[in-house]
Amino acid sequence: MITTVTADGKKEYEFIELLKKRAQNSDKNVIPIVSEIIDNVCQNGDKAVKEYTIKFDGKAPLKTEISLSEIDDIISKCDKEYLATIQKAADNIADFHKRQLQQSWLTTKSNGVMMGQRVRGLKRVGIYVPGGTAAYPSSVLMNAVPAKIAGVEEIIMCTPPQKDGTPNPNIIAAAKVAGVDRIFLMGGAQAVAALAYGTETVPKVDKIVGPGNIFVATAKKLLYGTVDIDMIAGPSEILIVADKTANPKFLAADLMSQAEHDKLASSILLTDSSDIAEQTKAELEKQIKTLSRKDIIQSSLNDFGAIIVCSDMSQAVEFANELAPEHLEVCCANPMEYVGKLDNAGSVFLGNYSPEPLGDYFAGPNHVLPTSGTAKFFSPLSVDSFIKKSSFIYYTEDALKADAEDVVRFADTEGLTAHANSIKVRFDMK
Repeated sequence: MITTVTADGKKEYEFIELLKKRAQNSDKNVIPIVSEIIDNVCQNGDKAVKEYTIKFDGKAPLKTEISLSEIDDIISKCDKEYLATIQKAADNIADFHKRQLQQSWLTTKSNGVMMGQRVRGLKRVGIYVPGGTAAYPSSVLMNAVPAKIAGVEEIIMCTPPQKDGTPNPNIIAAAKVAGVDRIFLMGGAQAVAALAYGTETVPKVDKIVGPGNIFVATAKKLLYGTVDIDMIAGPSEILIVADKTANPKFLAADLMSQAEHDKLASSILLTDSSDIAEQTKAELEKQIKTLSRKDIIQSSLNDFGAIIVCSDMSQAVEFANELAPEHLEVCCANPMEYVGKLDNAGSVFLGNYSPEPLGDYFAGPNHVLPTSGTAKFFSPLSVDSFIKKSSFIYYTEDALKADAEDVVRFADTEGLTAHANSIKVRFDMK
């Protein structure tokens, strides 16, 4: 089922190397396939997108774009309680992200100099949303709500049609709640390329965000620079730090909540209690029998899962910071004491009643998180992801004259005489 390791300063770090290789071992055969798709869409636009939709999704939709008048009819097929739930989730997400909003600012000096920073939302953003067997309405909310708060002028969503050529109603409902402006039924690398380059019907965007399979992720990676992207996401992962007071039943359930995503997903428990380690292992074997994705969970736990018994909680914290996981749960007697010690994690879940799925769907913080150790230097998706900043400077003649010699000295030191001349001509400097 899952490996139990006694931390010795070596074995646990060998696990990090294994996880790094897992993230790096993406199928190299995907790159030429995706490159061909991107080139075809760039050259042939909507025609190429339609051909790939038929090839990969089974049937092209009667209409590629869903009109606003059609949305309410599509949403009428949704469960009413589900509609109420996504509205509550959207409200929570909005409440959290509104606190991230930055303001433009201006400062003045006594010599008349003014400078500052202008902050505004991107003009147009594309959101990719899986719509087949892995349909995630929650991703619509997590990507679109912060974009709206940031002031993005137009949000374009692409989602693949179902096998019968129709849209997934639950995704469309989330799009309406989140304020998506236009919706196109197209998926895969071809949809990413359409957003990046624009086609006869799909407008070109400035940034593409949202999850997807290896083809979508590869397309985003290859098109970075043509457009901005959110991040290059690896397989999902959870790390749980637990002391002797933790509930093994909860720990096992939370480990499997991530293992069910993908056979490459990683679920790790760090604890200073051998009893907790053994009891959690027993709970895993008990609970997995009732779960629909038990084969995926079993494979994930066998290959990339581990229970690591540490000498003390300090060792567990040190390892957690080195691993820098996407999701980090702290199931300890006093979880708040660890907030200032855990420096590297996408999102931290504190206490026995803050399980990771709460963050995936409902609490408010974003679930688009850095993976594969990149939480050491990347942050979760936020309002900041959808803004751009420009600085501005205003100098009076007297203020520039006072600084002229220093600026010229810098330019001359770097050998950029035209830079120096730009200052000199204003004051007849030699």
